[in-house]
Amino acid sequence: MKGAIEKAILLVGGKGTRLAPLTNSTPKPMIRIAGAPVTEHQILKARAAGVREIVLATSYLAEVFQPYFGNGEKFGVSIKYAVEQEPLGTGGAIANAAKELSLKPNESLFIFNGDVLSEHNLAAQSQFHQELGADVTLHLIEVVDARPYGCVPIDRDGRVLEFLEKMPEPKAKTINAGCYIFKSEIIEKLPHGEVISIERDAFPKWLSNDCKIYGYLDSSYWIDMGTPEAMVRASRDLVRRNHGAALISPSATIHPSAVIDEGSFVEADSLINSDVRISGSIIAHGAIIESGAIIENSYIASQSRVKMGSNLHENFHGF
Repeated sequence: MKGAIEKAILLVGGKGTRLAPLTNSTPKPMIRIAGAPVTEHQILKARAAGVREIVLATSYLAEVFQPYFGNGEKFGVSIKYAVEQEPLGTGGAIANAAKELSLKPNESLFIFNGDVLSEHNLAAQSQFHQELGADVTLHLIEVVDARPYGCVPIDRDGRVLEFLEKMPEPKAKTINAGCYIFKSEIIEKLPHGEVISIERDAFPKWLSNDCKIYGYLDSSYWIDMGTPEAMVRASRDLVRRNHGAALISPSATIHPSAVIDEGSFVEADSLINSDVRISGSIIAHGAIIESGAIIENSYIASQSRVKMGSNLHENFHGF
């Protein structure tokens, strides 16, 4: 096996329109789930796979990232920042961020989509990419129904055959899962300062030019947190996997009669009163839950209040 990939770009510039109003003041990658911002979960996963240098490609509310992550020292990596004054699309963001990395000839780097959490094996994807001498290797997952997605058919060796948009009868069940490995030479093909989609523009063009594009198929846990429901589900899944029934901040005040379970995350300075039942939900910083409330699969906003006896199910409350 060749050496670990040590450099990465994390695309965190998206506005997260479908998560409004939560994203009116917080960029989607900085929303806290299961104890930490989404981006922190991704950084720690990358570090565990051997990544040592990460560029955060920022745009929307770019100023909130650096105060939290700094130079990356407390996360065990080096972190730099590439700010887009105007959104450049995924391809433009990658080209802009790559300028912050000193890439050697034939060196490979990871590209991570900022609103995806995945349990797939990064080291195995890296090995697959390097053994094949690929220009690009996409993480693919297989889904039961690919109609809501574009699909990416591959041959028996994993080489990508096409990039297809959504269609009534997809040619394949394999879809793009939003984690790529690029060889440094392919980065140089991206124009600088132009708005370009890596998925819709660059990949099909590169494929037509006979670039070696492969798909690494790994259908481990994967979730795109593009909707409020998916974000709450992602937090719930992570808490269950890593913490058990619930993750509760030490500074939260919990009445002994309250029941908190099913992967709930209760943030700092929250107050949970008597006979409250919280299941599979996020209770943000400083929220107050009055007695007898039932909250299921919901997000309760910071500093908000849930009134006595309320019954909330799949609800975004407090905005």
